[in-house]
Amino acid sequence: MRYLGIGELARQAGVRPSALRYYESLGLLPTARREGGRRLWPAATLRRVALIRMSQRAGFTLAEIRELLEGAPGQGATRQWRTLAERKLPELDRFIEQTQRLRDSVAACLACGCMSVDACALLTEQL
Repeated sequence: MRYLGIGELARQAGVRPSALRYYESLGLLPTARREGGRRLWPAATLRRVALIRMSQRAGFTLAEIRELLEGAPGQGATRQWRTLAERKLPELDRFIEQTQRLRDSVAACLACGCMSVDACALLTEQL
C-alpha cells in the first residue's frame, strides 16, 4: 500500500497541512500512521479529502460531513448522503434567495446612478 506524507497529501489535495491535521482531530480523516514523527496516510485518503472539500463547497458543515463519513460504507452511505442532501436543499434555496435579493439591491443602487449616500432615494425607502 502506498502512503503519502502530510505535505504530499496536502499538495495533491490542494489544502494546507494544518487543514489535514484539523480534519484528523475532528475524526474526518483516519488517524495517520506515524513513522519517524511524520504523519502518513494511505493514498486513498486523497479521495476522502476531495469528498470533504466538495461537501464544504456544497454548503455542508464539518459536523454534517462527519455524520456522512461515519455512515456505513456502500448502500448505507448512499442513503446517508441522500438524507443529508435532502435536508440541505431547503437551506441552499434560502441562501440563493437571500443572495439574489442582495444582488438585486446592488444592481438597483447602480441603476440609480446618484452615487450619493446623502441624496439616494433608495436609502430613503429603507427608512
